[in-house]
Formats: sequence, structure tokens, C-alpha cells
Amino acid sequence: MGEAGKAAITSPVIDSDEARRAQEAADRSANLPPDKIDIDSMKITQHYEKYTPENHEVWGIIFAKRMEQLADYGSNIFLDGSKVINLQPDRVPDLREVNRRLNECTGWSSHGVPGYLPAKSFFAFLAQRQFPTTVTVRPKTQMDYLPEPDIIHDVFGHVPLHADPVFADFLQTYGKAALFTNSEFHTERLARLFWFTVEFGLIHEGGKTKLYGSGLISSEGEGHHALESPKVERRPFDLERVCDTSFEIDHYQPILYVLESFEQLRDAMVTYAERVLDEVGRLDELAAIKG
Repeated sequence: MGEAGKAAITSPVIDSDEARRAQEAADRSANLPPDKIDIDSMKITQHYEKYTPENHEVWGIIFAKRMEQLADYGSNIFLDGSKVINLQPDRVPDLREVNRRLNECTGWSSHGVPGYLPAKSFFAFLAQRQFPTTVTVRPKTQMDYLPEPDIIHDVFGHVPLHADPVFADFLQTYGKAALFTNSEFHTERLARLFWFTVEFGLIHEGGKTKLYGSGLISSEGEGHHALESPKVERRPFDLERVCDTSFEIDHYQPILYVLESFEQLRDAMVTYAERVLDEVGRLDELAAIKG
């Protein structure tokens, strides 16, 4: 078991034999070919009754603080999606409720996992329109910054976008390309693409630059820095340029990319995925998405 997995399972919310078995399955999956990865073996139950009053309080404090900015500077797709999945201001999301609503819109769903997954296993979830979700909640002493994901980052930050059909198709296409490529060149470029879009993406909407990347949505400091700092270079989105741009994870981002629409992102991803999947003889995977 990886160190991240061991650390995560110390949380009472997922301290169970089920979680330990799921983490062991996740660790084993690192050495499996894409077609042999069993995502169901890595899923865990979200034991909602184990959340403490402090867990719900932390969710509520961060929800209120972030929505104060996001009401004006969050992407409309994010704001609409948060309503679709019915995020509540005073309690941690119940994935059963989220999935009932999400599945009706786009066929996506979110599933609890015990901790970090190997990269290919993460992509295997995305390729099947499923999102591996950390179900723990950060402690009250670390509300402003947590180095690893929690349910605030994953559900508040990521999942509302999964209710949008265009973004949902982009993310599945991304998952297919990242899962099946065996090229270190493409793997590195796809990691950069994920970073500058899904995690730290900006978009033009209604004459404003707005936030949609989960790292910006879920972090007050990152969100304000992205929009207001004169030290940030906000570049027009270009997939090739994005994929050529390296990033560092331990400080605020000095370079960000701005979309004009999610259709721009989806269409660029389809073009890139065709190239990646053709190299490994898996264009059938893309055809299934495009219908």
C-alpha cells in the first residue's frame, strides 16, 4: 500500500477493511494493462453516518466563503452544475443523491475511493464516465490549504462540471486517451493538459474571465490569485501550447490558460485523442464516445 493510501485510511470515515482491500486493489492495478483494470475493486462505500459535526461545519464554512466569490466569478457551467447536483450549504454531499441527479444529465457518477489511485486507474474511471472521489473532509485546522484531495476539492471543485454534456464528453475522451497511450511523450503532455484545464482552467463568459478548474474553484487563495494577480500570465487556450507548458505544484500558478468555450476544449481533445488512440490501434474507443 502506498504511503498516501495508508495516511488516508486513518480517517474514521474510511477506516474499514473494505477501504484497505480497495487500496490494495488500487496499488496492484498499477502493474496491469488498461483492459485488465477493475475499477469496481477500488470503490468504497461512503459511510455518511460517520461524518462528524465538524466535518459538516468545515464543508459549510468553505462552501459559504467560496460561493461569495464564485457567484460572480465562477463559470456559469460550474454554478449551474452545483444546482443540478443539489450541493447544500450546510452538509457534506451524499454521493447517492449526487449520482441520482448527475446520471440523468450526462451518465456520469462519482464513487468513493480510499486514497490515491495509480494514474492509469484514475483514467480508467474517467474512460467509463465515473469519477473516483475522495470522501474524507479536511480538518478545521487546514481549511485554507490541504496538499491532498478531499471531498471539498473533488465534489465541490470537480463534479458540478460533470453535469454539463460538453465538458462530460471532453473528460471521458481525455480519460480514454490517457488510459490507452503507452507513450511517455503523450503521458506528460496529457498531464499538462489536465493541470491547465481540469485543475487550473479559466474561461471567458459574459465579458469576464471566470474560474472553472477545480483547484481554483475550491481554493480561495488560488481563485483570487488567478483573477487578480498581476504576476499571472493569462494565455489564450491553444492545446499544443498547453501541452508544451510545464508546471509546478508547490506555489500559486504563474501561467494560466483561458478558454473561449467548453466546445473549444472538447473539440481540441477529440483531435488529440484521435492521434493518440490511432498510434495504439484503439480508435474504436473514441468512436464509442462520438456515437
